[in-house]
Amino acid sequence: MIGLRELTLDDAEAVRRVYGPQSVRSLDREPMDTVEARRYVADALSSAARNPRTLHTLGLTANDDLLGVVKLHLDRPVAAVSYILRADSWGRGHATEGVRIALGLGLGRLGLPEIRARHHPDNVASGRVLLRAGFTRTGVRAGFMGYVIRRPSPSAC
Repeated sequence: MIGLRELTLDDAEAVRRVYGPQSVRSLDREPMDTVEARRYVADALSSAARNPRTLHTLGLTANDDLLGVVKLHLDRPVAAVSYILRADSWGRGHATEGVRIALGLGLGRLGLPEIRARHHPDNVASGRVLLRAGFTRTGVRAGFMGYVIRRPSPSAC
């Protein structure tokens, strides 16, 4: 069973593994070390306590195993979703399901009109995740493939 949940301090080591060498290849960053992972989790907890909350940093789990992180960014002109998955969990649909759950939060409970996403053009698997989750490709901008998904209008239901 795939789910999203708030991170806890006990997740630091799992987060470090998520941000390992293979998973950060298409990102503009180095793999995470233990100190950075602890700081990352502490920042996620701090963000969760803010009111209003502008960033949801959620652990992606399968059978209580932390496989990745899905973020819903509300601190931008247009909300965005981002995600990263531990390399040994790729290709099983976990990222797609995690993104769908985050979209339910954003477009559903939070009532956002649209959510954007992007990925590096070399990361074609990430593009497949977004398309399967319901996003529409918007083109290349600043070297990244862009996507958008909009909340259905009430008349479309």
